[in-house]
Amino acid sequence: MSIVQEVGRKWKGLSRSVQRWVMNEAMRGEDAGWRMRCKVIRNLVRGESPTQIHRILGCARSHVYEVAGKFVEHGVEGLEDGRESNGSPKVTTEYAIIVLAAVAGSPTDHGYERPTWTQELLVLVAEEQTGIQVSTTTMCRLLAACRVRHGRPKPRVECPWPKARKTRRLNAIRRLAEEPPLNSAVLYVDEVDVHLNPKIGNDWMLEGQQKQVLTPGQNAKHYLAGALDAITGRLQWVEGPKKTSALFIALVDHLLACRTYLGQTIHLVLDNFRIHSSRAVAAAQLRWGDRVQLHFLPPYCPDHNRIERLWKDLHDNVTRNHHCRSLNELLPKVRSYLHQRRRGSHSYPRAA
Repeated sequence: MSIVQEVGRKWKGLSRSVQRWVMNEAMRGEDAGWRMRCKVIRNLVRGESPTQIHRILGCARSHVYEVAGKFVEHGVEGLEDGRESNGSPKVTTEYAIIVLAAVAGSPTDHGYERPTWTQELLVLVAEEQTGIQVSTTTMCRLLAACRVRHGRPKPRVECPWPKARKTRRLNAIRRLAEEPPLNSAVLYVDEVDVHLNPKIGNDWMLEGQQKQVLTPGQNAKHYLAGALDAITGRLQWVEGPKKTSALFIALVDHLLACRTYLGQTIHLVLDNFRIHSSRAVAAAQLRWGDRVQLHFLPPYCPDHNRIERLWKDLHDNVTRNHHCRSLNELLPKVRSYLHQRRRGSHSYPRAA
């Protein structure tokens, strides 16, 4: 008698409710191993051979025979993971907490010279603190279960201001943006570089494939200065061949002439880049008068300038991994995307 026939005869001896339960567990069981064993029995009952099940489910033929044999001998109880009787699991909640605390820090905090974590090093550090030794495979599963990701850190420069002074300035700007004075507008200002040589970023790829981005080689640059309204989210911008004070002054003049802000006091939140506080800007302020108020963020605090996120979206949607061969080809795509964002919306425009 074949293994398929043996499983079929054992299956007929089960009640209808147990059969339905096994079929349901094959799709919705919480444990992946348990679901796989239930799927093996389900497919055998359907008349599929171990070779067919191997191709469909991706499990080894030996695993199919093992599961079938235990089912024939012990019934549904034979599908249980026999390793559960080996004793209490090594990876306890306390062990997981220690691993997560280590991941949040650095190996240097534990006396190692290596600045980044590996699974082997996490196993060593956790063993030093708990006396529990696990394999790197177990550590990999623990990290996946805890949703720990292997990513790229974000570089930052520490603000030289005292913490209290920095907090006071950021709180004042936040209150200004949330509740602008009467007949006033608050806008976040910054500049962005548009490079002909594309910024390289992550993309989805097929297994064994690495996409290539053809670069022009000789780089060319264009610059934009933008202002993002803190209340409406609308964007205003100007362009220029150089990132100088003239570009910033052109942006402010554009805002003063814009019908949206006619007769209003314009509060600009901006960073400490030198083009924002040059002699040319000081001279322009005499012409602008009280209609333009500059509010400088603390040094090295780009995350508090809301327009930075919009520039990131611009790179993600237009300039990253682009295939344009000239600025004349790239800049219309930049303008098209910004016109979408000017209306406060975001979409994926189709190529003309």
